[in-house]
Amino acid sequence: MKKDIILKAENISKQYRLGQVGTGTLSHDLNRWWHSIRGKEDPYLKIGETNDRSRVGTSDYVWALQNINFEVERGEVLGIIGKNGAGKSTLLKILSKVTAPTTGTIKSRGRIASLLEVGTGFNGEMTGRENIFLNGAILGMTKKEITSKLSEIIEFSGCERYIDTPVKRYSSGMTVRLAFAVAAFLEPEILVIDEVLAVGDAEFQKKAIGKMQDISRGEGRTVLFVSHNMAAVKSLCTKGILMEHGKLSFAGTIDETLNRYLSDNQEEDVNPKIFDQNSTVFGNSFVRLNSVEVISAFKESFYTIKEELKIVLNFNVFKDINNFNLAINFKSLTDDVVIFSQMTPVRFSKEGKYISELILPANFLNSKMYFIDLHFVSNNTSLLTINNIINLELVDFREGINYYDEWAGYVRPSLAFDFKIE
Repeated sequence: MKKDIILKAENISKQYRLGQVGTGTLSHDLNRWWHSIRGKEDPYLKIGETNDRSRVGTSDYVWALQNINFEVERGEVLGIIGKNGAGKSTLLKILSKVTAPTTGTIKSRGRIASLLEVGTGFNGEMTGRENIFLNGAILGMTKKEITSKLSEIIEFSGCERYIDTPVKRYSSGMTVRLAFAVAAFLEPEILVIDEVLAVGDAEFQKKAIGKMQDISRGEGRTVLFVSHNMAAVKSLCTKGILMEHGKLSFAGTIDETLNRYLSDNQEEDVNPKIFDQNSTVFGNSFVRLNSVEVISAFKESFYTIKEELKIVLNFNVFKDINNFNLAINFKSLTDDVVIFSQMTPVRFSKEGKYISELILPANFLNSKMYFIDLHFVSNNTSLLTINNIINLELVDFREGINYYDEWAGYVRPSLAFDFKIE
């Protein structure tokens, strides 16, 4: 079946000169012009460093994006994730034609509506109603088309009372509400959303995500979504790409992309199989965690769902503690608690070193990435909480192939079914 490609990025790169407006000095511009009229390549494309905000470079030129290639089908919701400074917003600005790429081409079919920054495309002196007509005209809509959608836009934005007030008097939350409503209801073929939804309150974020789901699933339009809210990305997107230092480091289903992103961003000093106090100390005057170890028969960087796992905790208690509890959380990549378990309260008569073992049965959890929190508690009062102390990557291992998220849900027990013929 032929793919219905609505947006395609081919070898997109973007170069900036640090500390300068434009391309740099007059001599550089003349040099570019001289090479151009002779039909030669821009000489400054051969220089420049990778986009890494945490490292001091030696070149005045930096590649915000390098050789980005991907395509999006009609009706897909593409999540673009990565650390701050990875190049996500630059990519969206190029896709929205706010800025031009240094090299490469963007091929799109249909209108693109962008919501990149709070107030982008709005005139502060004009009222909310006037800005709706202005943005609609920019998108290529006729006045009749905009008028037919006007009441829906105003109602969705929740700004009815202030719709005839100049936008410069709006709060940032009100501005983004109106901007999203305009972008969503004026029916662009491609809707581009940056992190701006985080400005809105929880109620608006829920409405916005629901609207984007309706746009993609019900109306067959395409959405490109950038956010650091992993729960929103997971619930909305069907596919994902991971950006790192201005390059596309991974592309796949949204679950695969989120797993890759979260596993790449684990603390370097915390091994997914074992934590020990030689790297980082977690503790206080009541209790100190010495180590956490996951023991299994399968000696790899991941674990299979069909094996029993033993989680061994080694910790010190420094004083008598009444009704002492140790609780453990297994969380999903969106911070949902999948399992909460605690031991029976115990009274420790004296300080000392203790070992606690938790058995995770085979065929219990599904093939996903899980993160573990520990809670040391006394009389329902927290003594010490350690979040994301280790992570567990569980896979369904068959004939040398790892299957991720083959089945829905988090719990996957092996139940016995008995069939009888009557």
